[in-house]
Amino acid sequence: MSTKYFASFRDAASSPTLFSPKIAIHWPSVPMGAVIPHRIRRKIRSTLRSGSSPASSLSRLQTSWDPHDTLKALKAHQWSVYDAQYLLMSVVGLFCFSVISEPGPLIKTLIATLLLSSLTIPVTRQFFLPLLPILTYLVLFYSCRFIPAEWRPHIWVRVLPALENIVYGANLSNILSKHQNAFLDVLAWIPYGILHFVTPFVTAAAMFVFGGPGTLPVYSRTFGYMNALGVATQLLFPNAPPWYENKYGLAPANYSIKGSPAGLERIDKLFGFDLYTSTFTASPMVFGAFPSLHAAVATMNAMFLGHLFPRGKPFFITWIVWIWWATLYLSHHYAVDLIAGSVLSAVFFYIARAKFLPRVQSDKRWRWDYDYVEIGESESHYSYLLSDIDTSVHKYNSDSDEWTVGSGGMSASGSLSPASESQSLWEGETLADRESDFEGSPMTTLDAKPHPPTAN
Repeated sequence: MSTKYFASFRDAASSPTLFSPKIAIHWPSVPMGAVIPHRIRRKIRSTLRSGSSPASSLSRLQTSWDPHDTLKALKAHQWSVYDAQYLLMSVVGLFCFSVISEPGPLIKTLIATLLLSSLTIPVTRQFFLPLLPILTYLVLFYSCRFIPAEWRPHIWVRVLPALENIVYGANLSNILSKHQNAFLDVLAWIPYGILHFVTPFVTAAAMFVFGGPGTLPVYSRTFGYMNALGVATQLLFPNAPPWYENKYGLAPANYSIKGSPAGLERIDKLFGFDLYTSTFTASPMVFGAFPSLHAAVATMNAMFLGHLFPRGKPFFITWIVWIWWATLYLSHHYAVDLIAGSVLSAVFFYIARAKFLPRVQSDKRWRWDYDYVEIGESESHYSYLLSDIDTSVHKYNSDSDEWTVGSGGMSASGSLSPASESQSLWEGETLADRESDFEGSPMTTLDAKPHPPTAN
């Protein structure tokens, strides 16, 4: 698999075009690993490429308020099959807005207008464009309560208990919830009823502060698409959770049945408030047992955090096990639901890591320390030899933005390929253009394997 190398350069005074001549120096391919340490070689190469110190412009955010910049970016954008994601989200959004009856048409129109405006203005677009998958997931989940019962499929009551008995020989939820006490109730409530809603924000903050530029938008998109697919699966393949079996047996279910807080009802009684009882009774997705999004979200957060902090993997695995136990103890999911949720999350994470996620550099502590970004999975061996050094100095008008994924004017040939004057701001914000993290900036790409540099 070819590894892409992205470097940052000095800002030009006025124009994004290259106005300095390129001088390619061909160094002999002499192994220097035993002479110059790895970090020093990388610093040398980065400095020669940028013509500046490693304090780069990668972490700068978009500051333009002019909608014309977005229009120009759209005109210059090179469309690809990956851009179909926006068409899909538009279809889902229109469907949801058409079935939602509360709030009314006026409020829905206002919300849609504000969203479109935020995507038009560059300074807000950099935040809301990567956020679109999460917004799509939330709107789809909320709209489930308004979908007419005659439009919805048959509710499966016996499938999950049967799978549970086939795989495990028993109902693990009933076994774990057989012995209940206040201590175990609180121990299950903390991850399931509190931390589940907090950890995505903690993970996002960690991605922004400690990950390379572009890590946060990849997490945002992966998180949103994974949850949206989970809700769609629950909607198209509705299954009764364990609390339904405990309350109604295996009797056929219908969409008039209200949701239940199950074990969380004991928390309401213990602390004397009505939070989970009223919330779960009015749940938009009563029969969304399969897959478990509690397990999926916990796994997603654990895998992204493990990507940044490999030494913390035992702690992150413990977190997944804790949320699994809490979910079963509170009778909200079967064990097969948890497996399905975690597998779904793992699939999304590994795709993101292989194709879009910036690689962690062990000698960088904060995102502001990154002077270049490598995208995709690392190969077993990397050569940072002096033969890779090219003294070409590229100057441009930097307008980079770590909230975006990809950039369009890149070449996969392994040669230094600056973008043209038509490089667009929009290109840096689609998964289609996943070669870089920077908007509107001429970049360079370099294969991981050493090769003689070529002049353009």
